[in-house]
Amino acid sequence: MLVNGRDCSIVIKTVQTEIDVPYSEETIREAVSLLVEEAAIEGDGVRGAIRKSGGVTGCVVTPLTGGTAPLLLYLAFGCTGLAASVSGNSEAGDYSLKLIPFEDSSSFDLIQDREGEREKRKGKSERRVFEGCRVKGFELRIGREEAIKLKLDIRGKNPPAVYTFDNNFRAFSYAKQNKRYHGDFVSYRINDKEYHNIYGLTLLSRKKGGTRTEIWIKRALNNKPEIPELIEELTITAYLPTGKYEAQARGMFTITARRLVLTADETNINSAGAAIGPLRYYVAGNVSANCSF
Repeated sequence: MLVNGRDCSIVIKTVQTEIDVPYSEETIREAVSLLVEEAAIEGDGVRGAIRKSGGVTGCVVTPLTGGTAPLLLYLAFGCTGLAASVSGNSEAGDYSLKLIPFEDSSSFDLIQDREGEREKRKGKSERRVFEGCRVKGFELRIGREEAIKLKLDIRGKNPPAVYTFDNNFRAFSYAKQNKRYHGDFVSYRINDKEYHNIYGLTLLSRKKGGTRTEIWIKRALNNKPEIPELIEELTITAYLPTGKYEAQARGMFTITARRLVLTADETNINSAGAAIGPLRYYVAGNVSANCSF
């Protein structure tokens, strides 16, 4: 597995826009398989193989920002449940996008740029484009004292190609919307009641033969009330931070999940410190996202 470091950048390109996304790691690579020909019994025992490209595989892990969250959540969920709406005050940048996860996501291109200083010194600068990518699953990770991150599992049938555009190419960036969402500025409401003992949450969605969604809730055991085994509605609201202790009024996204059923309690009480008990839920109802900035 090829893991590219900090000198590599990722650009997501759609029909409407091209956006530079921050990331913590990415493993996008060409999926390669071998067609093997077995050695003859009377021969020297050497087997032959033909290299066959299987398209694109891997993942992108990126922190969500005010500028990238609408597009990234749209690609993750795959389809708009309701039409996107833009307010009349364009200067304020108010924008609302309501999403429901579908099995088939919208296609997009990924531009992978390996033009870091180390690569330039070695003469190995490389810029590749992965065309016609789709999201086969995603994972939204929220935790205290951490940036909120989104992992996109990528699939595609086309092998990567060399990106031949001018080196001065720069993706459109949201200079005023580069603040990152943070786990300390997230509220959780379960059955219309706010819970303050939730330490973190992970939303996982897999899109193969239908969409299956799970939610892992990490809660502190020394705080009450306890989270119920059956949840009719869970609402997660994340705000953009303006300072260490403040959240920004404009700039937020909301995830709403309905009909959650507890499938496993992964709590480990053999801990010297504060016990953080993860609960695993299966989402029997629907999941939707609403992003505004």
